[in-house]
Amino acid sequence: FHNLSKSKVKWAIVILLIVIFSKFFYLACLSTYYTFFLMDKFHLGIKQAQFHMFIYLIAYALGTILGGPLGDKIGRKHVIWLSVFGATPFALMLPYVNLFWTDVLMIIIGIIMSSAFPAILVYAQELVPKKLGMISGLFYGFAFGMGALGSALLGKLADYTSIQYVYQVCSYLPLIGVI
Repeated sequence: FHNLSKSKVKWAIVILLIVIFSKFFYLACLSTYYTFFLMDKFHLGIKQAQFHMFIYLIAYALGTILGGPLGDKIGRKHVIWLSVFGATPFALMLPYVNLFWTDVLMIIIGIIMSSAFPAILVYAQELVPKKLGMISGLFYGFAFGMGALGSALLGKLADYTSIQYVYQVCSYLPLIGVI
C-alpha cells in the first residue's frame, strides 16, 4: 500500500465508505424493522417476531467474529467482495419467501454482511497506516451515522407506503457495493 499515490488512497477510502453506506443502510432496515416486517407479513406476535430477530442478531454477531480471521486467511479484498456479491442474491429473495426461508436468508445475510466490517476497517487502516485513530473514527462514525440515517429515512418511507415495500426497495441496497 505504501506505493499508492495519495489520489488512489483517497479513492480507495471513498469506495470503502460507499460499501459501508450500502451495508449499514441495508442493515438498518434489517435490524430496525425486521420485527415489524415479520409481524406484518407473517402475522406473528411480538414474542415470536423477536425470537426471529434474535436468530438474525446471533448470525450478525457470528459474522463479525468470523470476518477478521477470514480476512487474514483469504485476504481482506476477498472478504469485502464476498460480502457485496455474496449477500446480494439472498437480499433480493428475502421479501418474497416464506417464514422458514426468511430465517435461513437472514442468517446467511447476517453472517455475510457483517463479516466485511473488520476487513473494511483493517484495509482502510492499511491504506493510511499513520492515521489509525482517524480512520477508525471515520469508519465507525460513518457506519453508525448511516445506520441512524437509514432508520429514519426508511421509517418515513414505511409510513408513506408499507414495511413490506421498504424491504422490497432495500433488497437492492447491497448492489450499491458493486461500485
